[in-house]
Amino acid sequence: QVQLVESGGGLVQAGGSLRLSCAASGSMLSRYVMGWHRQVPGKQRELVARITSSGSTDYGGSVKGRFTISRDSAKNTVYLQMTSLKFEDTGVYYCGAWVPGTTMNYWGQGTQVTVSS
Repeated sequence: QVQLVESGGGLVQAGGSLRLSCAASGSMLSRYVMGWHRQVPGKQRELVARITSSGSTDYGGSVKGRFTISRDSAKNTVYLQMTSLKFEDTGVYYCGAWVPGTTMNYWGQGTQVTVSS
């Protein structure tokens, strides 16, 4: 069982920056890929970024070069540094932890990010 708590969302002007944090608790966290997805009303939830326990990263096409995901294993925390924010980055951002190829996946409650144009 893994519990995830997100923080850091809010309102920001276009061009600004925000950092999201996701604190994880539970056992065997190192076996989980962790990452961020976002949900916009009327659209499917999409991958924003993910990171393995070894530090390999992957990003959604729309955020490459603007967002950076990092993982502090000592603190069991994953961060998403978002820069050059655009109006279309607005949405609810969910932190997730999953083991690829299995049904083991856990999600936080989500944090709202609103970018004003």
